[in-house]
Amino acid sequence: MSHTSKQTIVLVHGAYADSSSWNGSITALVEAGHHVIAVANPLRSIEGDAAYLRSILDSIAGPIVIAGHSYGGVVMSHAADGHPDVTALVYVASFLPEPGETLVDLVTKFPGARLGDAAQPVLYPTPDGGTAPELYIDQARFHELFAGDVDAEVAQQMAVTQRPLALAAFEAPSTRAAWKSIESWVVAAQQDLAVPAELSRFMADRADAHLVEVDASHAVTVSQPGVVTDVILQAAEKSAR
Repeated sequence: MSHTSKQTIVLVHGAYADSSSWNGSITALVEAGHHVIAVANPLRSIEGDAAYLRSILDSIAGPIVIAGHSYGGVVMSHAADGHPDVTALVYVASFLPEPGETLVDLVTKFPGARLGDAAQPVLYPTPDGGTAPELYIDQARFHELFAGDVDAEVAQQMAVTQRPLALAAFEAPSTRAAWKSIESWVVAAQQDLAVPAELSRFMADRADAHLVEVDASHAVTVSQPGVVTDVILQAAEKSAR
């Protein structure tokens, strides 16, 4: 592949969000010449969500850059592990767990994570005929805790349309870490109350990832899409092959 060719950019949203959270970046990525796919992350289990993302990666011809927001980074870390066509990973206000680590382990490692205080469990039916809890963020606190630098009207829409994360996904240990073998970038949001900036710096350092810091909330893909887009394009350019 020549260096003038473009990768496919795959965007993976996290918990309490959906694919529209990438809307601020999509046009610029397409205009830069990339094919773009914003994946609907199931948010049910790390292994199941990763298997779904892997099936999408396997359907793509040519090199791939993946960007994951929040929990989407965990799914990305699993799905991309060992994939021959993934050239770069971009973790946006995201988690980079080691195998064996859970998200609970990471969010309690440093102070500043406050989303758990507003998480509301609701039971949903499971395929085995039982029930299990999924978590929503209290709509009244969504703006403050998730999207503090987003316009109030937009934050309200995000709160109403949020997609829940199964508690099992939050508590399950990671089993794979693609960042150990694929060059990675980390966008740390300095006002993040879900993935505190100190935690992002720690994870970026141990992953030997390129670190970019931005004065933004956890909803940085919505509030600062230009910065996020620039980092994705940098990763694509540096990993072109």
